[in-house]
Amino acid sequence: MSGLDIRKRTRLPWGISAHAQNALTNENTESCSRSPRCVTSAAPVSRDKKPCDKTSSFPRRLPKMAEVQVLVLDGRGHLLGRLAAIVAKQVLLGRKVVVVRCEGINISGNFYRNKLKYLAFLRKRMNTNPSRGPYHFRAPSRIFWRTVRGPAVRHPTGMLPHKTKRGQAALDRLKVFDGIPPPYDKKKRMVVPAALKVVRLKPTRKFAYLGRLAHEVGWKYQAVTATLEEKRKEKAKIHYRKKKQLMRTLNWQRTSRGWGGMEPV
Repeated sequence: MSGLDIRKRTRLPWGISAHAQNALTNENTESCSRSPRCVTSAAPVSRDKKPCDKTSSFPRRLPKMAEVQVLVLDGRGHLLGRLAAIVAKQVLLGRKVVVVRCEGINISGNFYRNKLKYLAFLRKRMNTNPSRGPYHFRAPSRIFWRTVRGPAVRHPTGMLPHKTKRGQAALDRLKVFDGIPPPYDKKKRMVVPAALKVVRLKPTRKFAYLGRLAHEVGWKYQAVTATLEEKRKEKAKIHYRKKKQLMRTLNWQRTSRGWGGMEPV
């Protein structure tokens, strides 16, 4: 230990923090037998319970305020893989994420090429008992959910360790929808600039819509979703028109009170 520079914020190979390193340099210290990370002082302690001050370098989850806050994302205009990677990281950190309008998600590449790839995926099944999987989703929201989750077997391209308790809990914090159902139609929706198609792709590059791809491989509710979206947009226009009129009235009242009743000093 004599060669270790305590002044630098370095850590030992097994992850002991700088505070524990300072304790290790003192002669009056002893290691806890339960864990190599635990460092306890030489002061007399009770035999019933030994102090165990384990140190951790990284937070296991976000603060409570970040957990309560729900992040509502508008999927329209985002690239499928880039948005899925960012969403997977957020739910692993403990944040609740809701993705709406999944039918508007884009996929880079020609539509016909993407359709051939998905049709090849549909042919993959278990020979002896196809009901055991793999399961092929047709709805755009479920296709995005499957992209975030990853393959059924453990694979390097999987974004979530969904076979573990941690991965299952992270997947439970994700909600996906086709269209914008209530109550999310009246909430502020966010975008991810790093995953937007207009930012990541050149204007001349071809791309496909996830909604069209899902419709041509078996999704039956494209027309229903489009009808509901038209109704939602009409209601939003009426609400926005009333809001503009109200703001115009309030601004006129503030201006009239501020300038009409004032006298020169």
